[in-house]
Amino acid sequence: MTLPRYPDLPTLESDRLLLRKMSLEDAPDLFEYASDSQVAQYTTWTPHQSLEDSQIFLNSILEKYQTHESGDWGIIHKGDCKLIGTCGFVNWVQSHHHAEIGYALSRAYWGQGYMPESVKALVAFAFQETNLNRIEARCKLPNRSSARVMEKVGMKYEGILRQQMFIKGSFHDMKLYAILREDWENLSK
Repeated sequence: MTLPRYPDLPTLESDRLLLRKMSLEDAPDLFEYASDSQVAQYTTWTPHQSLEDSQIFLNSILEKYQTHESGDWGIIHKGDCKLIGTCGFVNWVQSHHHAEIGYALSRAYWGQGYMPESVKALVAFAFQETNLNRIEARCKLPNRSSARVMEKVGMKYEGILRQQMFIKGSFHDMKLYAILREDWENLSK
């Protein structure tokens, strides 16, 4: 995936957060939450077993930055000056003007509105600075917290994609949510 007008990810800012490119210096903070089995419960990845796992992940992200393939931002808590999660595009289909977002957040920051704040910043960036018309997100059926994030940012529930993903050895039904440019413009008025 290449961001049409931003081959270098810009830093995005919200009230309490910065969304910025990640670096190898983020490995200890990343490992802190990526090693948590509860954080990884609904993700496509398994918990990191070592700091090296987090470094390998970060190296793959840095490589994608170099080739303009990824839109993953690190979520930085302004008050704590630390990486607390990630948020970005996991699929961008430029010819159809749509993209999918994904995100993960440290359990220590759950339930405080940080993920909706991050996703709102990402959605605003996408609709203000790119030609996207549709942004989608998916979550496993039992992941009510992720579904709430999507609802809080104005995404609409579109249905269940039956056995749509094969994750960690089994098929999973996924809830699909989306927001259109016109939806976002109406919410922004």
